[in-house]
Amino acid sequence: MTLIDSHRPEIASKHVVARDFGAASDSYDCAARLQRHMGERLLAQLPRTLSASKVLDLGCGTGQFVPALSERYPRARVTGVDLSPAMVAHASRQRAGDYQWLVADAERLPLASGSVDVVFSNLMIQWCADPRPVLAECLRVLRPGGMLVCSTLVQGTLRELAAAWQQVDPGVDHVNRFEAWPALLEQVMAVAPQAAVEQETVILPYESPMQLLAELKSLGAQYKGDARRKTVTAPGRLRRLAQQYPRCDGEVLASYEAAYITCRRPD
Repeated sequence: MTLIDSHRPEIASKHVVARDFGAASDSYDCAARLQRHMGERLLAQLPRTLSASKVLDLGCGTGQFVPALSERYPRARVTGVDLSPAMVAHASRQRAGDYQWLVADAERLPLASGSVDVVFSNLMIQWCADPRPVLAECLRVLRPGGMLVCSTLVQGTLRELAAAWQQVDPGVDHVNRFEAWPALLEQVMAVAPQAAVEQETVILPYESPMQLLAELKSLGAQYKGDARRKTVTAPGRLRRLAQQYPRCDGEVLASYEAAYITCRRPD
């Protein structure tokens, strides 16, 4: 039995994803608690002993991990790649160093096969309708023996927010779709059967549901489905959301179901 629905809809059009993240370029780094945690876990999986002359940060956003990748592999040329021109422009202004920057679609990288030693991709593939083309493209550009480390989010992410919204606005989606864990495993194994995949639940505290919503917007990670409301959410609906969202010792908690994929391209 296959778990993969090849006809499921996109999270959002690539244009919307690029636009929303570009609009958040100035506020992204201050809000990126989850991104820092998960990126640091990915970085720790990259051995310093790996011989690397070219490193790719795929979905680099503001380039927050480009300096760390350069420090880990000081002889390598690090290239930050992102779908959003505004993010790439922001990264190139903010990150001082001998780095390269490239606006490109992760499913069609303008790079030669076998030309990259390391692909690092933190919290990018959850925005793709299907991660398999991106994973296949990462393996294509890797040289034999090269290493891919990437992270994503799976089903169960923001479940508290989704449940509270269903009480306030039944039958209407307010949280982005995330791949189910079994389906992600099947997708990864279809492209990279040698990969290792690990899961982690990350729980972040917030003062209120409004702070959570503001953080998502500051990251460019707000709900992107076609059914999203095109107008500002009414204050009464937000008050009801605050009433329905469970609290723990005065805080609200948000769960993020993280997945980490590590893979070496076979020699």
